[in-house]
Amino acid sequence: MVKYFCCAGLLKNTWDQVCIAYWQRYPNPYSNHVLTEDIVFREVTPTNCLISRRLLTKTSRAPRWMERYLPKHMASSAYIIEDSIVDPQKRTMTTLTWNISHARLMSVEERCEYRINPENGSWTEIKREAWISSNVYGLSRAIQEFGLARFKTSVTKTMKGFEYVLAKMQGETPSRTLAETATERARETALAAKEKAKGLASQAQKKQYV
Repeated sequence: MVKYFCCAGLLKNTWDQVCIAYWQRYPNPYSNHVLTEDIVFREVTPTNCLISRRLLTKTSRAPRWMERYLPKHMASSAYIIEDSIVDPQKRTMTTLTWNISHARLMSVEERCEYRINPENGSWTEIKREAWISSNVYGLSRAIQEFGLARFKTSVTKTMKGFEYVLAKMQGETPSRTLAETATERARETALAAKEKAKGLASQAQKKQYV
């Protein structure tokens, strides 16, 4: 049995911008789990389509109950193959990714299609599909549910990372940076208040002993 998931996304950027940002996604604050990316091959077809294959290395911490089924050196990392084809005439980019490590335990295949939004030519819509399967007898359903939950979480991070890179490309301040700045200022204010409180407390103690 295979778990199927499908969702749609929207990026308020042109298709050309999204395609450029796709190759510049890493690193970003939402992709700390991506360790390396290597191009296996890349070629242009006679119809001017760009075909690429990349190998990605990601951290992939398995839950403790699952670690017993994995070799120690594989319990915290995963290798992912990513195929893509960019068709400049149809204005589409299609990607297909799947894991080549832990595949017997859990296989996750993802297909994404990036197209110009029909209602707004300056926006890009994304159709995302995923197939999650497991061949572990007696645990396949639990593993698939775990894989689906993790995949949904990763989709949210992927979209945030995409928006971050697109904003940076256009010279805008990414929302993550604004949030970090606000957090840092809040910490500084809290630290100053804490030091002030310490000073007041120290003075109060001295008055008690005078």
